[in-house]
Amino acid sequence: MRDTIRDIEQLKYRYLRTLDLKDWDALEGTLTADVVASYGPKLSFTGRARLVAFLRTSLGPAIITVHQCHHPEITVAGDHARGTWYLHDQVIVLEQRLLLTGAAFYEDHYLREADGQWRIARTGYVRSYEATQSLDDVPSWRLTANRWG
Repeated sequence: MRDTIRDIEQLKYRYLRTLDLKDWDALEGTLTADVVASYGPKLSFTGRARLVAFLRTSLGPAIITVHQCHHPEITVAGDHARGTWYLHDQVIVLEQRLLLTGAAFYEDHYLREADGQWRIARTGYVRSYEATQSLDDVPSWRLTANRWG
């Protein structure tokens, strides 16, 4: 059981890493083909291709994201599992000189597929808060970052 929980933790961390690095092919590998995703009340997707296409389009090179999840609560029942994670994220929108900071609770469902790999079958979150700040309000703000995407 401990190894299974660790595998699911690694899956979630890989999902977050590939999202922030915009490694769309690797991100696809973390999701079931029929994944359902809901990011707040207005963004919902069914299917890996639709979800990844949206992320690829909306998170271009002028948007830098940092997603950190911790405090997992994971339960496993055979080839199915559920997880609740605390999310803290930051998004820098360079073209609008905007910083978004937020927190949420992810609710995930995982499925161990025929190849023995765990994948995310359902994911989504409810925001605790979201705050925005104009970077123009911070005259000393500078950015040094690797650019990809």
